[in-house]
Amino acid sequence: MKQLPLLLLLAIAVPVVSAQTCPSATVQSGAAVPRVIELYTSEGCSSCPPADRWLSALKGQPGVIAAAFHVDYWNGLGWPDRFSSPAFTERQQQGVGVNGSRNAYTPQIVVNGRDWRGASLPAVSSEPARVRLAWARTASGELKLSAEALTGAPGRIQVWWARLEDGHQSRVRAGENRGETLAHDHVVREYARLPAWDGREKAEWPVRVTAAEAGHKSRWIAVATDAKDGKVLQAVEIGC
Repeated sequence: MKQLPLLLLLAIAVPVVSAQTCPSATVQSGAAVPRVIELYTSEGCSSCPPADRWLSALKGQPGVIAAAFHVDYWNGLGWPDRFSSPAFTERQQQGVGVNGSRNAYTPQIVVNGRDWRGASLPAVSSEPARVRLAWARTASGELKLSAEALTGAPGRIQVWWARLEDGHQSRVRAGENRGETLAHDHVVREYARLPAWDGREKAEWPVRVTAAEAGHKSRWIAVATDAKDGKVLQAVEIGC
């Protein structure tokens, strides 16, 4: 476990289960590839709250899809992060080396599959999308995710999806952030990495729909990457 001093990027920081009824809809990715931002964070990490606030400030920003993965390796130091999962820790570990990082740390920011420590976000890529993604939601509430390889797509494509919630707060009673009230957006509540796909034929996967926590709504994101180096090829989001 390792903490990173706050990045220059963070200087621009500016905070019972219920059913969710959503109308039927189809959302398809566009010609451009959005910036996909992954934050690896923990309520037990004293350097993480500024990063959490920075990620919250990205809500509604065009060309950005953000996700906060709460890792579990801080949980043994006094405060168990209720949003954490060993699956999110595993995802971060799988990115070490591939994304340019030498080790897993918090807060870590990954932009379009690359460890990011810059002072500002990169511009939206001018390269044409190599994959088309689409979410389809039926009147009964079922979700389906589809993917289609476009010109220039690599031979192996990895697709992952996540269910997100916004507007969470936690009063921390132990650990490095003891006494603090932490606010979280883009919180990953569910995550799945689909089997690598060769892109020869259009692919489609059903995605289970589980209820959001009371007082919150779910959003689902899907991201396609080059299975070899993790480069983001396309991403799309659906919500209510």
